[in-house]
Amino acid sequence: MEPSSDPSEAPSGRASRGGTRAGGAPRAGSTRSAAKASGTARAGTAKATRTTQSTGGAKAGAAKASPPRKRASPRATDDPAVPTRNRDGGRRSRGPGRRGLYDRGLQRRSEHWPVPTRVLARVLRHPELVLALRGTRAAVERDGRVLNRNTQAMLALAGRFGGSERGGADRPDPVTMRKQLRLSSGVAMPTRTDVHVWGLSVPGEGGAPDIPVRVYRRFGTGLGAGPGPGGLPPAIVYFHGGGWVVGDLGTHDGTCRLLAAVSRCVVVAVDYRLAPEHPFPAAVDDCLAAYRWVHRTGDELGIAPGRVGVMGDSAGGNLAAVVAQRASDGDVPPPVAQGLVYPALDAHLDTESVRSMGDGYFLTRGDMEYFRGEYLPDRSDWDDPRASPLLADDVTGLAPALVVTAGFDPLRDDGARYAEALRKGGVDVEYRCYQDQIHGFMGMGILSDSLALATEVCDAMGILMHGPAEPDS
Repeated sequence: MEPSSDPSEAPSGRASRGGTRAGGAPRAGSTRSAAKASGTARAGTAKATRTTQSTGGAKAGAAKASPPRKRASPRATDDPAVPTRNRDGGRRSRGPGRRGLYDRGLQRRSEHWPVPTRVLARVLRHPELVLALRGTRAAVERDGRVLNRNTQAMLALAGRFGGSERGGADRPDPVTMRKQLRLSSGVAMPTRTDVHVWGLSVPGEGGAPDIPVRVYRRFGTGLGAGPGPGGLPPAIVYFHGGGWVVGDLGTHDGTCRLLAAVSRCVVVAVDYRLAPEHPFPAAVDDCLAAYRWVHRTGDELGIAPGRVGVMGDSAGGNLAAVVAQRASDGDVPPPVAQGLVYPALDAHLDTESVRSMGDGYFLTRGDMEYFRGEYLPDRSDWDDPRASPLLADDVTGLAPALVVTAGFDPLRDDGARYAEALRKGGVDVEYRCYQDQIHGFMGMGILSDSLALATEVCDAMGILMHGPAEPDS
């Protein structure tokens, strides 16, 4: 949602969060919503309500807001995302419901909205009008799920202007597709301005070319926190999505800025080599090389020693899962956490969600088959765990995981099955399925709900990286 002078237009993040822990015991999930602000000096704090996710969907929890209170002008020590010290002198994260994290009136102060982004967000804030003009007023329901109304309006507009289908004889070549994605992603997200960003190159391994990376650090993160490793932030190595064929540092800049700002981690985004010019396993090799480099140059990056996690969306979620499985084979520690956002984990594409959600919801089965053909031209590679991490024989001892899926996503079952496999392997897993969302919602900040949910995912990853909050007593 774009900037507005009306605080009552603040979005609320509505989602189910289900999860499982080692030993088969179900883990409670939560729902969060952004409290509406009253006036310009008051901010409400959303308090998480616990709920449990079932196979058929999620039970909605009710958000309970604490009484609003006046807020003084923000200071570095007053930032809601700054880790605080507990009574024993250790550091802890402030956890869910942190003041201002979901308050749009506060967050807009640190966002830049280009004119096209602002215009699109204003249009999509009125989905009923958009759908009426397109003649598609009926709600979209599939398998007991109801598609988010704003998302439905966005898909209707995308269909009006040609959509993103890649099937047929006249499908664009990869170079054209990359240009189109850069253009669309440039208007899909607001830009966080409270983040320091710089680029550099990482040496490739085994004679491979250098790997461009981009480093994100929220201003003030790790500064003035006192000496010793406890005052330094952890790092998240981020792998972008795009089917291993499209996507780059620019297409996911908005997402990485949001992640760095909300999680209070240093984020290192990796521009790995793309197919078809560089098919499997070039992307895997680059991502492993970049992960090892972050560990070895922690002092230069200003991160806590050994506190490195991995995260990615879609094809990047695939690469994050692969790095989490294989990083321990080298001379650096394995990740301390893994964030997998609507990951592609099995190249066979034979799940029920692929069959039921494979057409009409942004990412299609035709898209996935095209990307697979470019990245994995040799069919024998489909069974390699470096291409299909869901097929790994052993996942015991892997890093704690945040697995996020969307209800209207053909890759939904990949994430759900991998979360279950990790749980059976004794891994601590938090699984969230946002039932009314589509693939790619993390980069759709022009939709108010999607931006709120993307903030929630970044917050959850930050909590996983910093460690659980210790309750005050």
